[in-house]
Amino acid sequence: MSELFVAPSTSWNRSVHEDMKVKDWIKPSYGELGADAEVVLTGIPLSRSSISASAASEYPDFFRKAWHWFTTYSIDENIDFREMRVVDVGDVKMHGTNILQCHENIEQAMTEVLTGSPNSFYVQIGGDHSITAPIIRAFKNHTNKRIGIVQFDTHLDLRATDLDGPTNGTPIRQLLDAGIVRGEDVYNIGLHGFYNAPSLIRAADDYGLNRITLKAFRQKGAETHMQEVMAELAEKVDIVYVTVDMDVLDIAYAPGVPASTPGGMRTDELFDLLFEVGKYELVRGMDFVCLDPHRDTREQQTVKAGVYAFLQVMLSRYMHVK
Repeated sequence: MSELFVAPSTSWNRSVHEDMKVKDWIKPSYGELGADAEVVLTGIPLSRSSISASAASEYPDFFRKAWHWFTTYSIDENIDFREMRVVDVGDVKMHGTNILQCHENIEQAMTEVLTGSPNSFYVQIGGDHSITAPIIRAFKNHTNKRIGIVQFDTHLDLRATDLDGPTNGTPIRQLLDAGIVRGEDVYNIGLHGFYNAPSLIRAADDYGLNRITLKAFRQKGAETHMQEVMAELAEKVDIVYVTVDMDVLDIAYAPGVPASTPGGMRTDELFDLLFEVGKYELVRGMDFVCLDPHRDTREQQTVKAGVYAFLQVMLSRYMHVK
């Protein structure tokens, strides 16, 4: 691997005991990607591009440190998924002040990951939501495939780039304006409340985005809604990328996000959605963004929710995607 990556600081002990913790399951790459990895995990510690003051850049480290609270066994499904081969390649190096250079580093690093592990599933741990744009640019440039986006978010992230620049409020707008994705291939699930200005709704309509409010989602439930969304995407796109902005959760469940709001999803609703997402081979990658561990409670409830959300996808893929 190139010098674009920094090895994770967390230490591992590859357990051979019956009870395996996640910290002993995920394998550090130590500079080698491993073409046989089923899942490649990449940390992207960038939050200088956040509109709200944020330490989301610290989340990849907190995410790894929280692994000791979790095992690879799901009591809900009575399945242990420790056989899944997950490789952690560490964190993408960030420039101290230059956001555009940080995005360039992300795009180049993701291209290396896609090249080195071409058949893997890719999980990126942010960082703020600005990281999604360079990640998907790397997917597009590397695969030249039509890409669909499933976005779990309170916000549309369609702010005008000429006013706001490459921030966490503009990643979807960046991709649309550059022709990387089409509006009709973007599905935003979880919109609610009083957090999107009318100008952003007009922009969503102009681009042809698919907007699914939290109220509408609750009327159908996770399984039905994801079946409908994935069926529509399967008719249009070659691959799907899922982006999870943790501010989609209600502030009561996720206080550790920069733009926390009342009226959002419960954690169990997000977990159910992600279990459904994991069933589809069409989904090739995803990210978790906008989680600030320094805003979290002493019990780290939001950090733990982020790890749980990741494990839900891993469990589902282990069960359904061969």
